[in-house]
Amino acid sequence: MIGFETLDIIGAVFFGAAWIGYHFAVEMGPHAGRSLNMRMNLRRARWIREAMSRDNRIFDAQIMNGLQNGTAFFASTSLIAIGATLTLLQSTDRVVAIFADIPLGTAPTRAAWELKVIGLAVIFGYAFFKFAWSYRLFNYCVILLGSLPPAREHEAKDAERAVHEAIEMNIAGGRHFNRGQRAFFFALAYMGWFLGPITFLLFTGAVLVAMYRRQFASDAARVFRYPDIT
Repeated sequence: MIGFETLDIIGAVFFGAAWIGYHFAVEMGPHAGRSLNMRMNLRRARWIREAMSRDNRIFDAQIMNGLQNGTAFFASTSLIAIGATLTLLQSTDRVVAIFADIPLGTAPTRAAWELKVIGLAVIFGYAFFKFAWSYRLFNYCVILLGSLPPAREHEAKDAERAVHEAIEMNIAGGRHFNRGQRAFFFALAYMGWFLGPITFLLFTGAVLVAMYRRQFASDAARVFRYPDIT
């Protein structure tokens, strides 16, 4: 198959299954509520509700500015990564010749190398769209935060709806940001494929374990050892 061996196919299937499985475990699985991301969503909700009690929300605007700046940084980094990845296509012949002289197994064919590079560019492209959309959602959240009724009107009938909208928009922005970062991490695993299918499998497994541990068993996750807040 265009220079791919059976192990390459197994590695690609395992990579896709790992990404989808991790997505399910962290966002929709039976233990998703214990993940670091989900617990932080509860804190996002608490923050917005606390903002509702303040007339002066400059502090909250500064927090949103920080979230937007971080998202913009990753979005621009994704574009740089896409450009750098596509540049590799111009050096295909040279790279194939180099790998032929390195004892890392069978040297990749030109078609296999180009498909791998394109696949990596697609991952970074996915990350860019996630970060760009996250930035836009945080921008919407700034507007919703500014539209919250004054603290003295916190009992107004539309106040709870305004708070709910701001919370959900903030959580949505964080969700897409997390998916963009996830693509970056799995891009590291994907790079192992350039060194061979065995390395691809090992890199994917290592990244999967590291990411899962960070969500459920890291020092950051242990911060939330107390009952969840609402």
